Amino acid sequence: MARWVLHVDLDQFIAAVEVLRRPELRGRPVVVGGDGDPAKRGVVSTASYEARAFGVHSGLALRTARRRCPDAVFLPVDAEAYEAASAEVMATLAEFDAVLEVAGWDEAFLAADTDDPEALARRIQDRIRAVTSLDCTVGIGENKLQAKLAAGFGKPAGIFRLTHGSWYDVLGDRPTDALWGIGAKTARRLAALGIHTVADLAGTDPRYLAAHLGPVTGPWLVQTARGLSAAPVDAAPYVPRSHGQEVTFQRDITDWEQVRNEVTRPARRVVVKVRYAPFITQTHGHPLPAATSDAAAIEEAALAALGQFRPGRPVRLLGVRAEFTR
Repeated sequence: MARWVLHVDLDQFIAAVEVLRRPELRGRPVVVGGDGDPAKRGVVSTASYEARAFGVHSGLALRTARRRCPDAVFLPVDAEAYEAASAEVMATLAEFDAVLEVAGWDEAFLAADTDDPEALARRIQDRIRAVTSLDCTVGIGENKLQAKLAAGFGKPAGIFRLTHGSWYDVLGDRPTDALWGIGAKTARRLAALGIHTVADLAGTDPRYLAAHLGPVTGPWLVQTARGLSAAPVDAAPYVPRSHGQEVTFQRDITDWEQVRNEVTRPARRVVVKVRYAPFITQTHGHPLPAATSDAAAIEEAALAALGQFRPGRPVRLLGVRAEFTR
């Protein structure tokens, strides 16, 4: 039997949990974010497929979401409900004879020995639906990279296989940011080098990219474009690398001393995020001399990170993130 990697991705997870609690919302555009009041400042955490059809997506300002989809139902974030639903899904996946790697609230990888990965994917979908009433998409690949990208082609509630044999047929002509781990900024840097598609990137000499993007990043990008990944499915318990808290202010803060006071309130580590009015976001980090849970040391580091920002502009949002070593 062959070893396959399956990526299980819960469809519109947060919105789906809310619809299960409120069946009357099924088929309607649902937007979850903030305290559920689109008249206030806040951002979309997730949107149902019906809302996405109007251009509503994660990270969009709630007010903008209301303008794009005025008939949407807006709901507040209920993290405890989503955590409970996620735990039930992951416990269900643990029933299968496979190595399970939990990758977040709404996604997991499984490594399984099987001659029929599609049949296994269907059993996974059926079992999750029977236990939780939630739908999921399953991507199948020869490694985690392929399985992750395959899930995107299978949505919603479908199954898609992506392998070395089909890689270029499926992805070759697509832009480089279609790849997992390549964002718009990196895609622009690649485009400036004349590299526009996945096939372009796959055919690039790794040494050339190493000279332009660094000795680690350059070759990694080429390997990714070729569909190669050595990352194993890891059954170690999922441990978040960071914890953070953000507060969107209903009125901009213009007094920088108040900004300092607000930063120390939620601080539990050392990357500070400032969103200036109207919607310009910057982040700065400050390393701790040693790993610590001491609140005073964390507060000092947060203020040191804040010191890298330029005061004097109205502040719309503040965030402080704690990062940990494994």
